[in-house]
Amino acid sequence: MTDLWSDLLSCLNLDALPDSGYQGRNQQLGHHRVFGGQMLAQSVRAAQLACPGKAVKSLHAQFARAGRPQEPVRYEVTRHHEGGSFASLTVVARQTQGVTAVVAVSLHSHEEGPDQQTAFPMPSVPGAEHEVGLPLFPWDTRATVDVDSPKSEPPEYDLWMRTPAVAPELAPALTAYASDLNLIGTALRPLEGVTQHDSGTAFTSAVTAHTVWFHRPFTTDDWLLLRHRSALLAHGRCYGRGDVLTRRGSLVASFAQEALLRFRTAA
Repeated sequence: MTDLWSDLLSCLNLDALPDSGYQGRNQQLGHHRVFGGQMLAQSVRAAQLACPGKAVKSLHAQFARAGRPQEPVRYEVTRHHEGGSFASLTVVARQTQGVTAVVAVSLHSHEEGPDQQTAFPMPSVPGAEHEVGLPLFPWDTRATVDVDSPKSEPPEYDLWMRTPAVAPELAPALTAYASDLNLIGTALRPLEGVTQHDSGTAFTSAVTAHTVWFHRPFTTDDWLLLRHRSALLAHGRCYGRGDVLTRRGSLVASFAQEALLRFRTAA
C-alpha cells in the first residue's frame, strides 16, 4: 500500500513547464493505458496551480484517446476568465500522439452564506470484516456488497474510503481519482454472469466523459461514502452518477460519467 500511495502522490506533484503548462508522470500500474482517474486528478492539480487563490468548483472531462503509460502527460492550461470570485480554465492533456483529454474547469473563492442540504439517510461505516481490495486505491476501502458479483443485482454500489493523512488541498484531486473507477461496474450489476472483469472479452469499455462537482471543503483522511448509481445502459453506452458524503451525511462532492460499453456479438 505504501508504495502505491507514494507513487500516486508523486504523480500529483506536477512539474511546471516554461509555457504556462505542467507535466505529470504516470502511475506504475503495468496497464496498457493511463487510468482516467489519474488524468482527472492531475487536471485538478494543474487548475489549482494555475489559480492558487481559488478552489476547484467543477470539472468536465472529455476523453479523446487512451493515454500511453510510458510517456508523461503534458497539461496545457488556458485561462478564459479570472475575476474576484470565479475563474474558468481549459486544461488539455496531451502526449506526442495528440490530445488525450480536454477538461473544462471552474474555480470559486470561498463565500459565506446560508448552508443547508437535503438530509441523506446514512449507514454506519462497515466494520473491518467488510474491507475490500481495489488495486487502484492505495487506501482503506470497505463495502457490504461485491460490485463484481456475477449475480443480477440493482445498479447501485456504496463504497467507503479513507486515505492516509494528506494535505487538504489534495482532497479534490484524490476524490476525482476515486470517482472514476466503479460506475461502469455499477452499470453492469443487473447483467447476470457479467462483471467488469470481463472487459476485453465479453465487452469493450472506455470512459468518454466525466464530471465532478465539489460542494464544500473536506478531507479524505476520515471516512467518505461514494454512493454510485447507474440509470442507463443502452446503445453501446452507460451512464451513472454518484455522491460523496462524510460519515455525518455532509454532501461534499458529486460526479457523473458516460462510458462506452460495447458488447461483443457471436460470430
